Amino acid sequence: MVETECVDFKKIVLIGGLSILLQACNSLGTLSSNSLAQYTSAQDFIIKKNINQSNGTAKEYVYAWGAKNKQAEPHSLYPRKYLSNYCHDKAGRFSLLHKSTLHLVNDVKDRNILANNQNVKQGIGAYQCIQKNGQRWIVSIEPVSEVKSTQYADARAVRLQAEIMGAEEARRFYKNNAPSVNATKKSTVVTTTKNNVVKPVVKEPEEKKEPVVAEPVKRTVQPALTAQQQQMQYYVAARRDLAKGENRAAACNNAQRAYNYGKLHGANASNVYAESGVLLARCLTSVPAYNRQVPNAKAKATGILQNLSNNYNHAGAKHMLNQMK
Repeated sequence: MVETECVDFKKIVLIGGLSILLQACNSLGTLSSNSLAQYTSAQDFIIKKNINQSNGTAKEYVYAWGAKNKQAEPHSLYPRKYLSNYCHDKAGRFSLLHKSTLHLVNDVKDRNILANNQNVKQGIGAYQCIQKNGQRWIVSIEPVSEVKSTQYADARAVRLQAEIMGAEEARRFYKNNAPSVNATKKSTVVTTTKNNVVKPVVKEPEEKKEPVVAEPVKRTVQPALTAQQQQMQYYVAARRDLAKGENRAAACNNAQRAYNYGKLHGANASNVYAESGVLLARCLTSVPAYNRQVPNAKAKATGILQNLSNNYNHAGAKHMLNQMK
C-alpha cells in the first residue's frame, strides 16, 4: 500500500513539473498566423507583444543561463525572432540592414562581453522587412546594458530596446555611431644581399636647409546643420538617454526641442516628429524630474498623443492614450 502511494506521489510531482514547464512556455507566447493577424503594423506588434517594457524603455532578456542550464534557449534572440516571424507572415523578406556597434552600452567591459556573445550578436542591429505588397519597415534592436538577471538565478541578461525607424533615420543613427578606425600601417624596408645578409646602410651627410616659413593654416568652416539634422540629433540623444535611464531630465528637454521643430519637409521628417512627440509624452507622464516643472503635464501629454493618433495614426500614441484612461 505504501509503495503504491509513493508511486502515485511521484506521478503527481512529475505532472506538476510538466505543468510548470508548460506555463513557462506559454508565458513566452506563441506566434501563429492567426495570432499575428491581430496586429495592424510592426509598431503595433512591438507594443502589444511587449518587446519593450510597457513604458517603451529597454527590456531584460537572458542571454546566458549559467552552468546549470547551458542548453536552455536564450531569450535575447526573441525580439529578432518575433519580428522576423511577423514579417514572414506578411509574405515579407527579413534581413540585416545595419550592424550594431553597441554604442548605447557605456561600460567598455560589458560592451566587449556582449559583442563577443553569439546569443547577443545574432539578434541586434537594424533589420528591414520588405513585404510582398511593397511596404517596407525597419526595426532597430539595440542593447543598452548587461546585467545580472533579476528573474533567474545564475543567469546574465542584456537589456534590449526595439524601435521602428525610417530609412534615413536608421542610416544616420548607425552611421553617426560607427566606430572610427584610424589605423596606420608602418612599413619597414630591409636591404639584404643575395646571401640574406643584412647590408648596412651608409647615411649621407644631411644638407643644411634654410628655415621655411610656415603658411597660415586655413581653417575649414563646417556647414551649419539643417533644421532636419538638428531635429534628428535632439531626437537620437533623447531616445538614447531615456533608453538607458540616464540624464532623464536632459533627455526630456531634447525630446521637447525635437518635437518643437514640428513636421519638417523630408522623407523621414514626419516620423522623427511623431516619435519625438511620443518621447515627450512619456516624459510628461513618467519622468518626475521633468514633469513636475511643467504645469498640467498630464493634459499636455494627452494633447500630444491625441494629435499623433488623429493626424498621424501613430500606434504608439494610441496605446499610450489607452493606458492613460
